[in-house]
Amino acid sequence: MNIKSLLLGSAAALVAVSGARAADAIVVAEPEPAEYVRICDVYGAGYFYIPGTETCLKIGGYLRYDIGVGDLFGLQDITDKKKGTGTHDTYDKRMRAQLTFDARGETEYGTLRAYTSVYFQQDTSRAAGVSYTERDWELEHAIIQLGGLTIAYTDSLFETLTNSAGSVINDDLVNYTPGKTHLIAYTFDGGNGFSATVGVEEGNGPAFTLDSYVPHVVAGASYTQGWGSIAGVVGYDANFEKVAGKLRLDVNVNEALTLWIMAGLTDADGHATRSSNYATWGGDWAVWGGGQYKFSEKTALNVQLSYDDSDRFGAVVGVDYNIVPGFVIRPEVAYSSWKYDTAGNRLASSEDGWGGFLRFQRSF
Repeated sequence: MNIKSLLLGSAAALVAVSGARAADAIVVAEPEPAEYVRICDVYGAGYFYIPGTETCLKIGGYLRYDIGVGDLFGLQDITDKKKGTGTHDTYDKRMRAQLTFDARGETEYGTLRAYTSVYFQQDTSRAAGVSYTERDWELEHAIIQLGGLTIAYTDSLFETLTNSAGSVINDDLVNYTPGKTHLIAYTFDGGNGFSATVGVEEGNGPAFTLDSYVPHVVAGASYTQGWGSIAGVVGYDANFEKVAGKLRLDVNVNEALTLWIMAGLTDADGHATRSSNYATWGGDWAVWGGGQYKFSEKTALNVQLSYDDSDRFGAVVGVDYNIVPGFVIRPEVAYSSWKYDTAGNRLASSEDGWGGFLRFQRSF
């Protein structure tokens, strides 16, 4: 073998190796198949399928800014921070951010649903006569539903089975709800506008949360048609062995005007203050009523009146103005009068107060 042959052979080998490496460098791996998000229109707008599942999910919420003033909604008797003496009244403000997650899917037993709502907020508060700001957050709703079965931490059935109160923001100048609670309930839906629910609850607060294995019991029914609806609910407080009930009538007068009235009754023995988990008003009875008139698709007027057996009266007038879809401004004016203090003691003379309230809310 001469030197010329050796050189030619080495060059050929190098070319072959280089070609092989170049071929390896440009090999492209096959892309993974992409799975795009699919729209789920079974449960309404806004739902989509969670990738890789048959579960539909909707994410929503709102940003809300509230301003309260006056005797009812403002902060009273705030110490002058410059002088250290004397007091002023000032705004009560709140900024809240809420997120909701609604997951649904179909099973052999009906719709399986998981609903969660949480919020975070910054409030103006008062303590020892001094104004300050504080942060807060809360698990507002956590609901599991399968067919007619509900297992949840949410609003009491004593509120929801009669559709809360009116369409105003400050609808509880005469209280109608026990608030939030742990509950287990079953609902029968007749499919013809009739439904009935029975459930057990834990109660709310130091006085009304269960103190034994005997639960609070709530039962109610409703009938809904094109003209409106009628609904009733009864709640039994296992701690104090008291019963309270509410009956509500809603009437759709026409496309613009809706009216409603609700009455509550309890065996509270005439107490001026709350006497059981479900008798949230003063005395033996209470009545609420009001309505909404829609001037246009953007503007509606809301009115509510309320009165109870302890001579507490409330009146609220407000307007909903939808500037653009998803953004609403809601001003309200309220008046209330009462003859008993918070401990149930009769005052020497009646007291009253006014309040103004303004809400900005962006929902999505």
